[in-house]
Amino acid sequence: MGKENIEKYSARYALLKSVAGFWHNNVFYRKVIVLGRENINPNDPLIFAPNHQNALMDALAVLFTHKGQPIFLARADIFKRKSIAAILYFLKILPVYRIRDGFSSLKANDEIFVKTIDVLKNKNGVVILPEGDHAGFRRLRQLKKGICRVAFQSDEATGFSLKIKIIPVGLEFSNYSRFRQVLTVAYGKPIEVSEYFDSYKANPERALNELRSRLSNEMKSIMIHIESEEDYEAIDELRSMINGRFSDDIRFSKLFRDRILVNKMNLLKSSEQSLYERICSLSLKIKRKAKELKTDYRLLEKRKHPLGWLVAGMVGIIIAFPLFIYGNIFNLTFLEIPNLQIRKIKDPQFHSSIRYGISLALAFVFLPLYLIFSLFIFSSWWLGLIIFFTLPLSGLFAWNYYLQFHRIIGGFRVRNYIRQKNKDFQLLRCNYDELVNLVAKL
Repeated sequence: MGKENIEKYSARYALLKSVAGFWHNNVFYRKVIVLGRENINPNDPLIFAPNHQNALMDALAVLFTHKGQPIFLARADIFKRKSIAAILYFLKILPVYRIRDGFSSLKANDEIFVKTIDVLKNKNGVVILPEGDHAGFRRLRQLKKGICRVAFQSDEATGFSLKIKIIPVGLEFSNYSRFRQVLTVAYGKPIEVSEYFDSYKANPERALNELRSRLSNEMKSIMIHIESEEDYEAIDELRSMINGRFSDDIRFSKLFRDRILVNKMNLLKSSEQSLYERICSLSLKIKRKAKELKTDYRLLEKRKHPLGWLVAGMVGIIIAFPLFIYGNIFNLTFLEIPNLQIRKIKDPQFHSSIRYGISLALAFVFLPLYLIFSLFIFSSWWLGLIIFFTLPLSGLFAWNYYLQFHRIIGGFRVRNYIRQKNKDFQLLRCNYDELVNLVAKL
């Protein structure tokens, strides 16, 4: 599949998407929460507009939570090599030329524009990251005008008959780079571009600004937007302290809990400056002291750490240790090898993309080898299949085993602090309780 027929359905692409999507949604992330899927009408020509904080994972978040084969627009400089360009076209990515690519190259955008109209007419959906580039902050930056220009000009070129809709998308990663995190994708209500046609016909530049402002506000309403740069670290950490335990909640997602918390902090800054500063100060103090004492917020939430439960947990850890070793066959292959490569990547926002890409590539190579090896070692084919399918399950078990082990060790450590009447821990607990009470009163 090339650029000429990129909007056409591809069975090979569908197969690749299903395999890569399974790895993305079930292995790489421990949970993918999708909100607002009812806002997507597949019969409409749609442009998806997600916030851009986590490099390539932002585009994949839309791809693997949306049915069909949407087309992505990306910067043209990655298409320079023909072999790379062929792969990108197969992956349904079209180039967009910028002035930095050379003024003469901008003419090539005319062809891309025509192809974009074909994609919209075909109801594939187009994904455009309107911030242009990524930044590892939970904040929406100034949107580029390109997405609005594509929407207006595409409709204008078809006599304003396409009725394009822009779907704002809010993405939230519980952690930008680690494995087995929670991804939340929130699809907002569609923006009818036709509402701005009269304004566009009278003054195109004004209409572009109006639509861009509307899109920006709609995106902020379904994502975490921490406006303050000065207090960003404190407010960002506050989310983990107050709402960390709700990461897997589907009915009332952590994304929306965090939005409520951030909005209340924004209001507090203008109404009670002293209280706002106290909460920010406590957030940073708790973060630093918890790191020094090697404890986490979930341990601080618990008032008691019964010795019996900790001992029973440690006995279970010891009994399950052989299964942990077995599970690390899977984890060392697919989780640790990618970690060796990210050390070479300076931009931390690309770490997750590299981890995912390498782990997926390794899956295509090693999983067939593990299957052949299992069938070869065991005389019964059904036993070989059972052993093969236990590998990924034991890998997930080993990952949870590792987390549980550290929580049990942390519980013993907290008990020791309490027994010794450690002053630093007492201050940490006091600060944490004060912070929770202050936030609860908001």
